Amino acid sequence: MSASNTYLINKPVDWTSFDVVKKIRDITHFKKVGHAGTLDPFATGLLIVLTGRHTKKSNEFMELTKTYRAQLHFGTKTDSGDIKGKIVEESQIPELEIKQIESVLKQFEGEITQIPPMFSAKRVNGRRLYKYARDGIEVDREPIKIFIYSIELNELLSDSLMFTVKCSKGTYVRTLGEDIASALGTIGYLKMLERTAIGDFKIEDSLTIEEFEEQWKLSAA
Repeated sequence: MSASNTYLINKPVDWTSFDVVKKIRDITHFKKVGHAGTLDPFATGLLIVLTGRHTKKSNEFMELTKTYRAQLHFGTKTDSGDIKGKIVEESQIPELEIKQIESVLKQFEGEITQIPPMFSAKRVNGRRLYKYARDGIEVDREPIKIFIYSIELNELLSDSLMFTVKCSKGTYVRTLGEDIASALGTIGYLKMLERTAIGDFKIEDSLTIEEFEEQWKLSAA
């Protein structure tokens, strides 16, 4: 592997985006390493890692559209909106039909507003929301405008659905999942989330941490 400034990494589950940055720094010994767009620890998928002077270009990459594949589990709500959170509510799952779901998903296309989740890195009064959440404090959050370019149903299961969404920066797919569940007359959380594309960069062209480390060692040999 020749030295570059931009690396496409397939982030594993339960790793923070900073964990990936730290690992790449340890492998390459580059002093400046950063990423272009945080992924939640429970999420997997494409993370753009930048090194050297290219770390200053992270904002350019973050402006690009994002594509995600997600599994929305019905009948249960968690405090974080994902599988890692504490269950705070349970409800019966109504009978859902594909045409009904497709109609509801279409309603979310275009410009919409979201209220950032408490378990997020967004700052309010100089403090990240997840820190308030961990202290059991809920604070008022201003709605933000985002854009959903497309959202498609991939598969309907007995207690969940799989969907793919292409969206603007700043989109909280966990919040989108909760809002979709609400529009379908139930509650839900994201059981799985994978980022499959950032602009024209695709998950198929990424490397796992292990693959990256192996290729790096071979190139340095």
